[in-house]
Amino acid sequence: MLCSLCPNACRVDRSVYAGACGEKEDIRIAKYYLHPFEEPIISGRNGSGTVFFVGCSLKCAFCQNYELSRSARGKTVTEKELAEIFKELEREGAHNINLVSPTHFSDRIVRALTIYRPNIPIVWNTHGYETIENLKFIDPYVDIYLTDLKYFSPKRAERYAKKPDYFEVAFKAVKYMIASKKSVVCDGLMQSGVIVRHLILPQNSDETRSILTALRPEIGDAYLSLMAQYTPFGDLSALPELKRTITRREYDNAVKLADELSYERMFTQEFDSQSTSFIPEWDY
Repeated sequence: MLCSLCPNACRVDRSVYAGACGEKEDIRIAKYYLHPFEEPIISGRNGSGTVFFVGCSLKCAFCQNYELSRSARGKTVTEKELAEIFKELEREGAHNINLVSPTHFSDRIVRALTIYRPNIPIVWNTHGYETIENLKFIDPYVDIYLTDLKYFSPKRAERYAKKPDYFEVAFKAVKYMIASKKSVVCDGLMQSGVIVRHLILPQNSDETRSILTALRPEIGDAYLSLMAQYTPFGDLSALPELKRTITRREYDNAVKLADELSYERMFTQEFDSQSTSFIPEWDY
């Protein structure tokens, strides 16, 4: 089958060749564990049962999971083995199963969830560059969308991810997610809903303003998460503005703007999250 799971629509036979995501059809992962550093209603006390998939259909220049997004490492697992990983994380007390960068393995993940559907929420942790068709396919298996909304202008999206259509595609995806999942939080843990993440980038305050302004009328009962954690990573030789962390003023201005726009449900992040120490050590 020729692959069209993501907006790249590379139409590659991934049983033979790697697609635009860098991966063939076999599932590859780099780590799974109880992750304590997501939003509080995702990580809770025990941690989020996080599975990091290898490959990526977006490939931002500054990706903090650079080795994964560039398919530089990883272990192959079958659908049955992935289902067993879900079981293991659930037994360990995970509050949810958190699928990180899952888009290019959507079909295989659905089969794994058909083998075993955990009795805890399923989190679709995505960069936001999703087709509506694929979201409709995976939606019956997903309880929570944890999605990025990274870039607004085609120029900036082209500069950082070679995807000038990023906002056009991702904004449609975000609106679909918000319409699909109503927010349900019980005992401090999200059971259903949407969290829209925006990573503040250095010298990109105009992008943040445009994104928050566009998102506000569509946010509904979803949460906004403003992330301060940007840490220079990857090959940034052609992107000098990204070679530093953000300033406190850049982050405070973003939070102030969100307040002015009357975002009612919002997560902010500790400023000391700007560190490679928060990047997991990969197992495979």
